[in-house]
Amino acid sequence: MSGLSGSRVLVTGASRGIGLGVARAFVEAGAQVWALAEDAAVHDAARGIGARGLLADVTEPGAVAEALAQAGPLDVLVNNAGLERLTPVDDASPEAIALFRRIMDINVAGMAIVTAHALPSLSKGARIVNTASIWGRVGEPLFSAYVASKHAVIGLTKTWAAELGPRGIRVNAVAPGWVRTEAAIRSARVLAARSGRAEGEIIAGVEAAQPLAGGLLEPEDVAGAYLFLASPASANITGQTLGIDRGEVPW
Repeated sequence: MSGLSGSRVLVTGASRGIGLGVARAFVEAGAQVWALAEDAAVHDAARGIGARGLLADVTEPGAVAEALAQAGPLDVLVNNAGLERLTPVDDASPEAIALFRRIMDINVAGMAIVTAHALPSLSKGARIVNTASIWGRVGEPLFSAYVASKHAVIGLTKTWAAELGPRGIRVNAVAPGWVRTEAAIRSARVLAARSGRAEGEIIAGVEAAQPLAGGLLEPEDVAGAYLFLASPASANITGQTLGIDRGEVPW
């Protein structure tokens, strides 16, 4: 992607899945990349793609500040860290409430914490790209916390774009559809178990809802959208959410 060579990029939630795929794409575009995650596996994952690993839980301000200090000045921030779990509305157990709060803490508060701490390090004309979801545009039974959090990400994107525009910082989001990640396959498995159907039937239903054929997306299928929103090619775009879902959810 033209214009990204030499850029300094931080990607959160980058030890696996979409985050790792996005980090790899930036490396291949010539950027210097820091991959941040809360699990130590991020170090090996980062080395494997030519990036540098940073360890931090995005909900812990002190850990985030320490990690960002190691990264130094940044041109691009990709807020990708997230948690997707089943949260049925009729489950009032302490464990369910704690899980709901944890999802919101990571997906919403964690994104805000990272962004607030990163702002002093962002260069003039920096770009922020947030990971939303097609479920940030629709309702999905049994996943209330995750769906609510992704609606919130789209709201944060619009608000921050308005707030940071005067500083020359653009803020956009990518809303992936079903991508073949551990989280997505786990969700398909849980949905299958609850409905008495096979996991393959759940996946087939997803594929049938996509006007463009091709099966589940792979991380590399959505990475290009992040590069575009971080590049000069999108210089006049801010406050927008770009759906990458083979047409599953009309935007």
